[in-house]
Amino acid sequence: MLLNPFYIDNLIKNALLEDINYIDCATDYLIPDEQINTAKFIAKADGVLCGIEIALRVFTLLQSDVTYEIFIKDGEKVKSGDIIATITGRTKTLLKGERTALNLLQHMSGIATQTAHCVELIQGTKASIADTRKTLPNLRPIQKYAVTVGGGKNHRYNLSDCAMLKDNHIDAGGGITNAVNTLRGKLGHTVKIEVEVRNLDELNEALTVGADIIMLDNMSPETMAEAVAITDGRALLEASGGITAETIRKVAESGVDIISLGAVTHSVKAFDISMKIQ
Repeated sequence: MLLNPFYIDNLIKNALLEDINYIDCATDYLIPDEQINTAKFIAKADGVLCGIEIALRVFTLLQSDVTYEIFIKDGEKVKSGDIIATITGRTKTLLKGERTALNLLQHMSGIATQTAHCVELIQGTKASIADTRKTLPNLRPIQKYAVTVGGGKNHRYNLSDCAMLKDNHIDAGGGITNAVNTLRGKLGHTVKIEVEVRNLDELNEALTVGADIIMLDNMSPETMAEAVAITDGRALLEASGGITAETIRKVAESGVDIISLGAVTHSVKAFDISMKIQ
């Protein structure tokens, strides 16, 4: 798992504090401290698993000596009814951690599953699927990790990674040429410049001024194919805006290099997983 453990632990601790600010008034008054149980994580749908180690970390933070066994790992396909993992510990631990663990596991698996579906839809083309910054606050690392588990790639992580000029930057910065030239005089040599264009005239201007990456915003697949021909390899072309499962294949076949989709993180359906105490 390519995630900073300090971030994961802080995320889980904050989530647990949100869920149990004093006591768990059902569990703490009902269940004896010494009671031990085993629980199973069970898939209730078909898809791609993501986040099982994070889910289990919830319980090891609550109780250091829990034991568990993982049967399906991140990135592997699961089918409804599959047992993903088992965990044994104090019953209180299992009950207190259940919702936090499932929230993370279901959300991350939903992203991985949706991303994998998009990757499958464009298979055989040169395009790749990428995410955006349309992520939930403080959850960006796990959401972007889930995209990679589903076979996608990460766009810039934050505003420091790439100078990306969207329509408001261009309008406020005096147009494409002025904005790119101004940035080029100030940016370090490792920072690329990406320009969002709304039509082929803006595409030609971005090419003339030497943009590294050009985003084709809300263009039809036919117009994107024209943009690919005009660009002729002089810049990477990214398609974005209004792309659906019905249109994504045509977009990929236009010849663009990247298809960025905010929907794989900001409006994904949670993957159905249950935790059952034996």
